[in-house]
Amino acid sequence: MTDARRPLQIVDPDDPRIAAYRGIRERDLVRHQKRFIAEGTSVLRVLAGQRRFGIESALILENRFAGVADILGMLPAKTRVYVASSDVIDAIAGFPMHRGVLAVGLRRDDADAAPEPDTARRWRTVVALSEIANHDNMGAIFRNAAALGADAVLMDAQSCDPLYRKALRVSVGAVLTVPWHRFGHADAMLDWLETNGFALAGLSPRGDAALEHWGPPAKAALVLGTEGPGLPDRVMDRTQTLRIAMANGFDSLNVATSAALVLHHVRNARTGPASG
Repeated sequence: MTDARRPLQIVDPDDPRIAAYRGIRERDLVRHQKRFIAEGTSVLRVLAGQRRFGIESALILENRFAGVADILGMLPAKTRVYVASSDVIDAIAGFPMHRGVLAVGLRRDDADAAPEPDTARRWRTVVALSEIANHDNMGAIFRNAAALGADAVLMDAQSCDPLYRKALRVSVGAVLTVPWHRFGHADAMLDWLETNGFALAGLSPRGDAALEHWGPPAKAALVLGTEGPGLPDRVMDRTQTLRIAMANGFDSLNVATSAALVLHHVRNARTGPASG
């Protein structure tokens, strides 16, 4: 256990010990250094409570330290904990850090490889993403996946990285707990899903079947595309296409909202509506 009573004080924004936090240069940090920034108390709590991703260090605003001491006590013993004043932490981050709670996590090598077939054998519901470029949407999809019982989230390399700070924050830490994997392109992702017994259901306002009339198969992959263009035709051609009924002439929903509605439909179809 980390001795949360003995943090290391940072007084110089250029201190090399906190280089990973400086300016939060996420593109280089996530892609090349295999690290990511976790921000906020809720995300730190999830990060501290899981063991799928390693934790390198935490950087805490002085006046927030007492409020997160219990979380810091959950961190592995080797995790370094730093504290800094508001002026110093703002200079480190490059913008006002109102939350004042940051940590550096370590990326798993298997995130960029296809899942093991033995693992996938246990999955029944998978969310498959094509070209999801918005970090808010990515984070919200993970939050919905966690809340509504998806077993995993798969995505193509054209989708934004779930470990970017904003996506991780919007997911309220769900990116750290819901299994996920990236494929080089959507076709490889769909090939893998079909090989492992998943029926493909593509969401689109142009869908052939209404969602409310769709009975989820035993193993279902819910395929979602970016807002605006939606799923490419070549992807649509490989799926059973579903549409969500809308009122007042609207023809589309936010992609994270669509994911929530479909996951809720699948959950109810398999377990029955929740009571109470």
